[in-house]
Amino acid sequence: MDTHFDELLEFPCFQTFKVLGVADDQLPNDVIACLQIHAPGDYSPSVKPSSKGNYHALSISVKVTSKTHMETIYTELSALDLVRVVI
Repeated sequence: MDTHFDELLEFPCFQTFKVLGVADDQLPNDVIACLQIHAPGDYSPSVKPSSKGNYHALSISVKVTSKTHMETIYTELSALDLVRVVI
């Protein structure tokens, strides 16, 4: 992944990740478990269901320490089975 996060942000900083995934009660748990591996902390994401109820959108603020750290979080969250998109 070749991003320009280091040109746009000053690290360390808090970044809000938006995770769109299947409407499943396990989705927030999977996201938090992934974050605990890569950026341990106390997380409580906000969850919004889609209009038809098929998907959930999670917003979660994470302290990132570098460009590489941020790219790793994007990659690892995107790899979760229930996740469809990470913004």
